[in-house]
Amino acid sequence: MDSRTELFAILIFGLTYLLISGRRLKVLPLNRPAAAVLGTVLMVVAGVLTPEEAYRAVDYDTLVLLLGMMLIAAYLHLAGFFEWCADRILRLARTPVRLLAGLMVVSGVASALLVNDTVCVMMTPLVVAVMVRGGLPLAPYLLALAMSANLGSVATLVGNPQNMIIGSMSGISFTSFVRSLVVPAVVGLIVAFVVLWLGWRRVLRAARIRRPTGPPPPMDRRLVLLSLGVLAGVFGGFLAGWNLPWTALGGAALLMVLARRDTHEVLRQVDWHLLVFFAALFVVVEGFNRTGLPDHWYAHVRPLFGTTAASQAWHMGWFSVVGSNIFSNVPFVLVAGRWIPNFANPELMWKVMALATTFAGNLTILGSVANIIVVESARGHCEIGFWDYARFGIPVTVVSTVLGLCLLLWLG
Repeated sequence: MDSRTELFAILIFGLTYLLISGRRLKVLPLNRPAAAVLGTVLMVVAGVLTPEEAYRAVDYDTLVLLLGMMLIAAYLHLAGFFEWCADRILRLARTPVRLLAGLMVVSGVASALLVNDTVCVMMTPLVVAVMVRGGLPLAPYLLALAMSANLGSVATLVGNPQNMIIGSMSGISFTSFVRSLVVPAVVGLIVAFVVLWLGWRRVLRAARIRRPTGPPPPMDRRLVLLSLGVLAGVFGGFLAGWNLPWTALGGAALLMVLARRDTHEVLRQVDWHLLVFFAALFVVVEGFNRTGLPDHWYAHVRPLFGTTAASQAWHMGWFSVVGSNIFSNVPFVLVAGRWIPNFANPELMWKVMALATTFAGNLTILGSVANIIVVESARGHCEIGFWDYARFGIPVTVVSTVLGLCLLLWLG
């Protein structure tokens, strides 16, 4: 690649990142998927990649896995499962503090089993409705939803998009990943609960729950049981070592056949914008990697990491937290993932990257797509500013990441 083409690639990557990082320009008022598509087209037009190379740059395994899990989540949503869960939490919680804990458990577990972004899309309107109906302050519960969705998602290779990419790039088995990261996920949820409780304890103590008196929301029990059964089968396939994307898509296809619901209705629930965003982002990052600049950066940073696995893990941890908040976690993983085979213990470093890039999402309101989904979906009911989030997100991120790395080094 000549110097002129390299310059084009760097400028296109910089423009794309500027547009997807949440800063819409007046000249180019594009959302994230549109910005990534623009970057993809510019990479081909500028000669950085040929059309064939652009096609090859897309990681279809990640897209297929995302699609499969989104379809299963869509059936649970259409069956009224999430509404029923929200109503049950409100009825069973004896105090606002227990309601906070219950919400975090449900959000964390759901995000580990499905995709955290999808869980936030489906649960935010429910949380708003439940809290308004229950006469409770919205802010602590919205923060709890976003943070627990991020923290819980680290437990599995299907919990969030960056974990899916790591699974595809690393070849780590689903069982090995879960065994190492489920405990850090649980500890992270406990840390977030303690921080939120300390910060909101006076408000929560003064609040009183208005319990629902009417009948619970309707739920299609057959479809819920069918969806949960398929989800259990899919996870059984994951644990057995089956191909992750095609196991998920196979489960979704089976559900389509057995559910007897209009598939147009189901497909409308899929976040196609997110799939387009990631497909285009793969191409943009591949064009940037072709410049050699990421490898040049790595050559300068590499000596700081040390030679032992423990030293490299700690340095990769802080580097991933910083990098994820500068570049966003998915682009960071796509770029930094190329370096992992050069470390002393590559499998450990993949797990460190998964933990740090996921937990880094709690640092600020722009740290993850899940945060933005929650805040934007609740706008009009509750305004959460940058520092409103950061004063809780910073301690949660720092403490959960440090404890998580300690556990990861211990568990291996």
